[in-house]
Amino acid sequence: MNERDSTAEPGTPNAFEVTRRTVIETGATALLLTTLPHAVLADPIDGNEPLSSPVKVELQINGQLHSLTLDPRTTLLDALREHLALTGSKKGCDHGQCGACTVLIEGRRINSCLTLAVMHDGQSVNTIEGLAQGANLHPMQTAFVEHDGFQCGYCTSGQICSAIGMLAESQQGMPSYVTEDLTKSAPELTDAEIRERMSGNICRCAAYPNIVEAIKQAAGMPT
Repeated sequence: MNERDSTAEPGTPNAFEVTRRTVIETGATALLLTTLPHAVLADPIDGNEPLSSPVKVELQINGQLHSLTLDPRTTLLDALREHLALTGSKKGCDHGQCGACTVLIEGRRINSCLTLAVMHDGQSVNTIEGLAQGANLHPMQTAFVEHDGFQCGYCTSGQICSAIGMLAESQQGMPSYVTEDLTKSAPELTDAEIRERMSGNICRCAAYPNIVEAIKQAAGMPT
């Protein structure tokens, strides 16, 4: 049987031809369209890039409730910076490798560039802007100032939020890669422990010794 089955005589102008290929392509396209989520719509500009329907998200940020309507693909970092003007959390690598965007969610540190805002609907988020109480700095902020734990300052907000989360993890007994005694309820925060636990936060100015001293002071340890 000939592969091509024409509905018009050969040579007829504008003849409509149906082939096995067109049948397969049409069927595959129809199947794809029927299985797409209803929230995904065709881009009216070029028809290639899908658009997502906005969703409502409520975030408790620094003790204040914010109701946002966002593209579901919006990262928490972009929601903070672009929608709420909370620019203390920095966009460094945007790949979760530098730690400049670190914030605290329900007390746990997280790279806000790697998580979507919709994933934290109803949760409590603390950024660098919410740590101080009026003119009174958070003890970790005070320690960073006193020990000159920053130079250019770009990574500082992430360093401070990460350090606060790190101390909480240590107090809860969470070990690190360099923890020697796993039987202790709270690992001893040696310099090696602090450096390992803070290894996800990069300082291009290399103020690491000062950062370690600042964290030790905030933890109530001798410096």
